[in-house]
Amino acid sequence: MPRLVPPLLVLALVGGAAVTAAVAVGSVPVPPAALWAVLGGEGEPLHRTLILELRLPRALAAFAVGGLLAVAGALMQVLLRNPLADPYVLGLSGGAAVGALAAMLAGMAAVVVSGAAFAGALLSTVLVFGLAHGTGSWTPTRLLLTGVVVAAGWGAVVTFMLAVGPTERLPGMLYWLMGDLAYARSPWPALAALGVAVALALPLGRSLNVLARGPLQAAVLGVAVRPLEWGVYIAASLLTAVAVTTSGSIGFVGLVVPHMLRLVLGNDQRLILPASALAGGALLVLADVLARTLIAPEQLPVGVITAMIGVPVFLYLLYRSR
Repeated sequence: MPRLVPPLLVLALVGGAAVTAAVAVGSVPVPPAALWAVLGGEGEPLHRTLILELRLPRALAAFAVGGLLAVAGALMQVLLRNPLADPYVLGLSGGAAVGALAAMLAGMAAVVVSGAAFAGALLSTVLVFGLAHGTGSWTPTRLLLTGVVVAAGWGAVVTFMLAVGPTERLPGMLYWLMGDLAYARSPWPALAALGVAVALALPLGRSLNVLARGPLQAAVLGVAVRPLEWGVYIAASLLTAVAVTTSGSIGFVGLVVPHMLRLVLGNDQRLILPASALAGGALLVLADVLARTLIAPEQLPVGVITAMIGVPVFLYLLYRSR
């Protein structure tokens, strides 16, 4: 266990530096002295409002969402025994998108949109699991194929809603689909979900290491395979639902971060899961900083930045691992 501490400490320092940069950088830069004064309970009213009410909650929300997506991606890759799996592979983002866009079309408030997105993600979870399970047990291949088909169905529904939706609502709907942290409210529910997920997953690290080798090997070594697989699927689904509810659909974080960490740190889930939480959070915070500043005063959806970063990085990792 002591060997796990140094990489986690480095990633924690990187995450802290990313949050600090997110708070200090923007259209109105905040000097380090003013930042520390605000964090100490003093400082000018403008800086206090800018940091405590706008930038810090958004940075914490970005960290929580990035961590949730990365941990969910790591769990899905263990469950499906596929390094290319990500949190959205089973159609959760499609279900959440249908719920959120339906609430937007009805003119509902932001809190109702978030609730509808969460309900849509849970509906997709139940639908995929029920169809994949059928009257017998499910296999990773059957679960994956069911998720792909359900995701395609949700995509068709989303396209229909965008086609028939009123023109004035389309920008908000498109921004939600591309992932946007501008309207992320309190970061504490997502941060709490991230902390609980890592705390519960760490004791299962050894069992997850065995499960990653295959269900037969895990069963021979005394692991309760079916309950563990159900738990992993439900946990990954809930983490993805919380992340999508907070920020919309942000791609590539849950795919690239766990895959990259495995190449660097190995495949020990006791290290990969907390490292994914820290690295995913830091990556999304930095991506959100770029989304806010690249074409300031205009803002880009953060999903555009993660795609611009994730595609070349993942292609490079694939080329390197040939």
